Amino acid sequence: MSAIENKKLLADIFEQMSSGNTRALSDAMADDFRWVFPGDWSWGGTWEPKTAVLERLLRPLMAQFTGYRIAAQTIIAEGDRVVVRARAEAVTTRGESYDQTYCFDFRVADGKLREVVEYCNTALVERVLTRPA
Repeated sequence: MSAIENKKLLADIFEQMSSGNTRALSDAMADDFRWVFPGDWSWGGTWEPKTAVLERLLRPLMAQFTGYRIAAQTIIAEGDRVVVRARAEAVTTRGESYDQTYCFDFRVADGKLREVVEYCNTALVERVLTRPA
């Protein structure tokens, strides 16, 4: 796929997620998908493949929210890389605000998401969320 097609794929995914359809992301993941939190902090590390990302990271993470909406602000694509700057508004099950700013670096191949490296406000994550096992 071209960079334009990859950018459209991510634009469509984030448009759906901004309306509350968080499955749009998981539906686009390849079976060998990996999620990376870079850095030396409690969430730093890699989850892979897709089944582990869903079962050990995303499901436990999303269970900590009563509502979660995320919208893309900027999408830049070059080759197989698509960078999405996004903003989320959410409330945890404990009633804490989780207004997060993200920069996602996606790798796309054959119309499927293969990897994401997530950059975010790590202090907010540490303060209001529990790291999945």
